[in-house]
Amino acid sequence: MQSFREYIVTNEAMTMATRQKMKAAFRKNKAKIALGRKKAAKKLASPEKLKARAQKQARNVLIKKLLKNKSKNQLSYAERQALEVKLAKKQGAVLKIAKKLLPAVKKADREKMKARRNDQSS
Repeated sequence: MQSFREYIVTNEAMTMATRQKMKAAFRKNKAKIALGRKKAAKKLASPEKLKARAQKQARNVLIKKLLKNKSKNQLSYAERQALEVKLAKKQGAVLKIAKKLLPAVKKADREKMKARRNDQSS
């Protein structure tokens, strides 16, 4: 069985009902999510996690290009869904950009850990 995140990634763009369900789920589990984030911040990210971060950054690069001077927050639900459909068609471009961004993402993660260690030691 797929996890919720895998389901969202592999299937079509989110509908308004799906967005509302996700909102409710996040609200319900926000304490667990916060605790998980706190634990994860202390560890070096796995290669899969780094790859996912690079892909997210690549998606944001394409979103900026597609929206020009608009913010994603200014879009209606229908416009966001249309944007998701466009991005789904550009998955190859997302992967190509992500591959270029990966070294920078890795470096940023290492820097974050180094800074965290320095804060704890002093």
